[in-house]
Amino acid sequence: MNTTQVSPAANGVLPLFARIAIAAIFLLSGLSKLTAPAGTIGYIASAGLPLPEVGYAIALLVEIVGGLLLVVGYRTRIVAAALALFTVAAAIFFHNSLGDQNEFIHFFKNLAIAGGLLQVVAFGAGRLSFDKN
Repeated sequence: MNTTQVSPAANGVLPLFARIAIAAIFLLSGLSKLTAPAGTIGYIASAGLPLPEVGYAIALLVEIVGGLLLVVGYRTRIVAAALALFTVAAAIFFHNSLGDQNEFIHFFKNLAIAGGLLQVVAFGAGRLSFDKN
């Protein structure tokens, strides 16, 4: 086998595993926001963003619905692009204190997640998905 080719089994399983691994952080984050709405809304407000209640609702929608759609591979490229944009925005608005080592790490972690999502945008969901591409 040519080293640039991937077996048909890996072509289905690896993208599925990758989608689940990436989606996990969004699903866990969204579910944790459901348990502490006041704290989350306060955190959004503390970042100086307008309409923190609307931001909270958008974050829930993006993280929970987007995470689930990414797992099942439905409209995957659009969902991955939206999640990547959301993740970069979160880095810029919430992890912008780059002099703080923890915030520095979170900022670049978000960029890494966005990079993984852009791979999904570029190459699709794989065979084990509703998109089947």
